[in-house]
Amino acid sequence: MRSKINFAFTGCETPYMAGIINPGSEGFQKLFFGQEEIVIPVHAAIEAACAAHPTADVFINFIHQLCILQEVLSIYSVVASSMPALKQPTIKVVAIIAEGVPESDTKQLIAYARANNKVVIGPATVGGIQAGAFKIGDTAGTIDNIIQCKLYRPGSVGFVSKSSLRVFFIHHSSFPADGMSNEMYNTVARVTDGIYEGIAIGGDVFPGSTLSDHIFRFNNIPQIKMMVVLGELGGRDEYSLVEALKQGKVNKHVVAWVSGTCARLFKSEEQFGHTGAKSGGEMESAQAKNQALMDAGAIVPTSFDALESAIKETFEKLVEEGMVSPIKEEVTPPQIPEDLSSAIKSEKVRAPTHIISTISDDIGEEPCYAGVPMSSIIEQGLGVGDVISLLWFKRSLPRYCTKFIEICVMLCADHGPCVSGAHNTIVTARAGKDLVSSLVSGLLTIGPRFGGAIDDAARYFKDACDRVKYYIISPTATTINVTKTCIRFFFSFVVMLCLLSTYFLLYAYCFYLYIKITKQLNQ
Repeated sequence: MRSKINFAFTGCETPYMAGIINPGSEGFQKLFFGQEEIVIPVHAAIEAACAAHPTADVFINFIHQLCILQEVLSIYSVVASSMPALKQPTIKVVAIIAEGVPESDTKQLIAYARANNKVVIGPATVGGIQAGAFKIGDTAGTIDNIIQCKLYRPGSVGFVSKSSLRVFFIHHSSFPADGMSNEMYNTVARVTDGIYEGIAIGGDVFPGSTLSDHIFRFNNIPQIKMMVVLGELGGRDEYSLVEALKQGKVNKHVVAWVSGTCARLFKSEEQFGHTGAKSGGEMESAQAKNQALMDAGAIVPTSFDALESAIKETFEKLVEEGMVSPIKEEVTPPQIPEDLSSAIKSEKVRAPTHIISTISDDIGEEPCYAGVPMSSIIEQGLGVGDVISLLWFKRSLPRYCTKFIEICVMLCADHGPCVSGAHNTIVTARAGKDLVSSLVSGLLTIGPRFGGAIDDAARYFKDACDRVKYYIISPTATTINVTKTCIRFFFSFVVMLCLLSTYFLLYAYCFYLYIKITKQLNQ
């Protein structure tokens, strides 16, 4: 999602994604559009998404490959998730990014789409792109690659290929590419004014839409002045384009190349990555298709290495004829702000921590308590008292100290069910509340009369220890001091009670006088 939003930021004023469909969940997905943080609505069903966004007419279906191959659940099948989208009146195009789709499912989708005048791109497609406007899937790669291929603004070339998800042929090994489509985006950008629209139909035996389907569409787009076709051996899809060229249905320049000419070097039929790319009969060979395209009027180079020159010569011819106006000043795309996480990872920026923990650390391979690894604690056979000493006191205390801590834990572990905290927890749990609510109801009763007695005892013990540091004090003196404190508290309470009683008596006497005077006046 992030790559698509970043692409939209380079050439669009607003994001082109209307919503996200995630079966079983609803809400919003936060994403950055430049410096601005936006929210994309998430819908649980296709019908709900189409009703909420009636102007959206493209449905992109990402299907997990493993779920398709194993057919774990019917909800994950291509038909079950794509057919409802095709049946929506607002959806015109369905792009399926998935491999291993059964041919029977693909035929079912193709039949319905053609009967209802809709378009299916894929399956097994790497996606498509309309420069500066719209991107399907992961085509064109990273944002740096998109800018390098000038895909942030429209050009004059329409491109269609059979590039799918599994591609093993890349011409420029040093160029970052995701297949044949990316390779050609780079090639076209080097020798022309760039791509207007590029589509990969997928390498399956039965693609949802054919090369000629998109060539016909490109032929009717005024902004597209020339077309580039990259086919492959296997199948007869290219021959429909041959017939269209012979019949004059395509009146724009077409530069074409069918890869796989090396198949004749193999003695037996070989599979070349895609399901539909296999060396079969002579009519399905790359040589036969290239010759047929050339005879029909397409511009076909002698090799793939010469394809770039053929595209360049064709484009220069269009410029000379005045069909294409060369771009005088290149548009500078806006710079994508770098995310804080990636900037920190690349050591470009530093950020202050919000929470500092000096007790435990779980950043490394294993958690550490006050710098002591968990494995070391286990190997040494340390107990609960040792762990508490590390967490509370941030150091390893002597054995007699940790033993004392363990005794305290055993003595104070439970006071039974009769105290208010346990009683409230039991009552709350019996009322049907959850575990956290039940626990909190008991914790809220902890005070001076419950739990606080232990706290007060600890305070007195610490006060006595602190006094011993400065002058000699006996246990008897400590007891007397505590007793005096209690006596002072008792006398303070008695004095306060007497004052309140006196105030109440005065108030009652004044009220009595008020009633008596009122009666005399009434008489």
